[in-house]
Amino acid sequence: MADHDDRCRLVLVTPRDGDIETQAAALDAALRGGDVATLIIPQYDRDDREFQALCERLVAIGQQHEAAVMIAGDSRVTGRSKADGQHVEEGRDAARDAIEKFSPRLIVGIGNIKDRHAALEIGEMRPDYVFFGKLNGDIKPEAHPKVLALAEWWASMVEIPCITMGGASIESALEVAETGAEFVAMHRAVFDNPIGPAQAVAEINALLAEKAPRFHT
Repeated sequence: MADHDDRCRLVLVTPRDGDIETQAAALDAALRGGDVATLIIPQYDRDDREFQALCERLVAIGQQHEAAVMIAGDSRVTGRSKADGQHVEEGRDAARDAIEKFSPRLIVGIGNIKDRHAALEIGEMRPDYVFFGKLNGDIKPEAHPKVLALAEWWASMVEIPCITMGGASIESALEVAETGAEFVAMHRAVFDNPIGPAQAVAEINALLAEKAPRFHT
């Protein structure tokens, strides 16, 4: 077992701003910094053509570094870019449709889950993971308390893995890990960090390796 398989692992959410080559360089640097389990690429307000070009570039980089790459946007882009899966934020019906259409051929993860009731409804559909928090919700240094509470509740009772959004600081990764969540998602803490994305990923992994609770198998 790799030394990170028994603890919370890092998921990266790509930023809104920057042209394709700028984003590609930042992502490549981040992935060279250490273990990243998964990459989520949101469409934000990009048109389909721009998003397609971005995803083709970033999917290749992510997979080269052995990260699973999820597309949070037009599902046609998922197939064309040869991504590993679809991340769905558009509600219960869209979640069900994606699971029926893509699982188990592709990974299907469901986000935009606001409360326990919605989480349980999504859980009954058996996605590959659930995501707590907003993909761009790391506006404060610390993780959102409501998101942490949802993650702790979920991790204590449900086997489906959860990805939980951290804050804008590296230290918030440990807040998430202490809930029992399998994955912590980070965005600004890596891509907006003045120390650079490679060093940020290295420091997040070092923090988790030293202090994150271990899972019991």
